[in-house]
Amino acid sequence: MTSPPIFHILSGQVIASLLATGHDDVVTVVRDTYRMHGRHETNNPDSYFLRFDDRPNARIIALPAAVKGDSPVSGIKWIASYPDNIRANLQRASATLLLNDYETGYPVACLEASQISAVRTAASAVLAADVLGGGRRGGRLAVIGAGVIARTILDYFRAQDWAFDSIAVHDLNGVDAAKLRRFASSMADDCSVGTSLEETIKGASHVVFATTAATPYVHDPALLHAGQVILNVSLRDLAPELLLPAFNVFDDVDHCLKAATSPHLAEQLTGGREFVAGTLADVLAGELVPDRDKPIVFSPFGLGVLDLAVGRHLLRRAIEGGHTHRIDDFFPDTARW
Repeated sequence: MTSPPIFHILSGQVIASLLATGHDDVVTVVRDTYRMHGRHETNNPDSYFLRFDDRPNARIIALPAAVKGDSPVSGIKWIASYPDNIRANLQRASATLLLNDYETGYPVACLEASQISAVRTAASAVLAADVLGGGRRGGRLAVIGAGVIARTILDYFRAQDWAFDSIAVHDLNGVDAAKLRRFASSMADDCSVGTSLEETIKGASHVVFATTAATPYVHDPALLHAGQVILNVSLRDLAPELLLPAFNVFDDVDHCLKAATSPHLAEQLTGGREFVAGTLADVLAGELVPDRDKPIVFSPFGLGVLDLAVGRHLLRRAIEGGHTHRIDDFFPDTARW
């Protein structure tokens, strides 16, 4: 009789405890996975979107992926984005991550994944700010959007020992902006809520866009300047014209140039990809040097391989610490005969 595989469940509480002191490890996992992706040691097909006729702003996204290397794994993240949740003080996103054994395909774990999604996004953004901007110090950090992703990015800036002279937050919801300002107050002596979008962005050394915007609303080229590092996490805030004179870096070019993102609109506007400089993996490999005589824009579509790699890391830690819910009889007898 073939022994059935063991199935593990990692709750959100367990993952939160593992992530509380694991910032450096997550950044390392993200950096290593980007390098693997650059070497074509990953499989990251298109995401798949489930949309609803009666809920036009809601969606559930499937991100299948596989990571090779010493401990290969495959799997899928299933993440729901419901912007209207915030009206009831619910987080916009909820997610699960299913990990599969690379050799047999059998599922081996199910993880609460909204936190994984947030930290891999934050680690990616902060890593990009470091390697593209040339250090962990900045003048003013402008944060546009005051949700969970923005808060997690700030948390990773702090954990990676960044120093900013000041931090300015802007959100259409003033209450949320004030809460994020308080969260950031330990990171800079001067921490404020910007009275306007333009005031918040103009002159900032670093800008984080972490909104739910569906179409571009930032059109003024005077808001961008040479050497400014723009973390275009939400992908649809900047008018495509603003990207054309910038130094544009992506996590994956083909993934980013779709789904009406600002880079996709720039491609449609120009009919080409001349505005594309390369990928973060190219920078990490020393094959691409940031041009700091231009605004530097990092546009990450969000790769499923990052979720898998972080999830694999957390599963390993949880098993070593005995913190998983182990289900020995999840599968029936797996022998064919």
